Amino acid sequence: MSKPETLLEDLCSYALSLGADSLEFEYQDGRDWVYAFAGNAGISIASYTSNSSDDIKLRNTLYAARSKPMRLVIGGQVFLLKVKMTESFGESVFNVKIQPAPGLNRWPAPPKFTEKQGEYLAFIHHYTKIHRRGPTEADIQEYFHVTPASVNRMIQTLQSKQLIETIPGEARFIRLLVAPEYLPVLGE
Repeated sequence: MSKPETLLEDLCSYALSLGADSLEFEYQDGRDWVYAFAGNAGISIASYTSNSSDDIKLRNTLYAARSKPMRLVIGGQVFLLKVKMTESFGESVFNVKIQPAPGLNRWPAPPKFTEKQGEYLAFIHHYTKIHRRGPTEADIQEYFHVTPASVNRMIQTLQSKQLIETIPGEARFIRLLVAPEYLPVLGE
């Protein structure tokens, strides 16, 4: 898949590469520490100065993910992040479980999509890889020289086939749920 879009995704990707299945974020000595856990064994994998821009972005992402599990794609596999917050000595401690998403992992056969749908998926993949954020519908419209209604219909079709996911009201949140090896070469 493309490069992680958020610091949390980057940390989860690193934790998974270490064999971990959860993360813990804890404040200590003016820093926020990140620990990766495999079972009961933990290791420190990062720390950020409290209230730094990275720390603020990370905390905002964690706060947002508390109410609804967050999906992320690593190496073509979809994971759910379940975030819980507890208090420890008056400070917030975040626990993040990283679990494979049921029914969305590793297509048993290449996913079915039309040639045109494949082109859109390839564009979304490459745009996200280059810009580190998903394209807007206007970006897609400009690239394919189509109407806004055509782009909107295609996005709805790709989403209904579970090839992408979006968050309503967020212009740049189109995330690919198809491993890059199944995508056609863009421009062919």
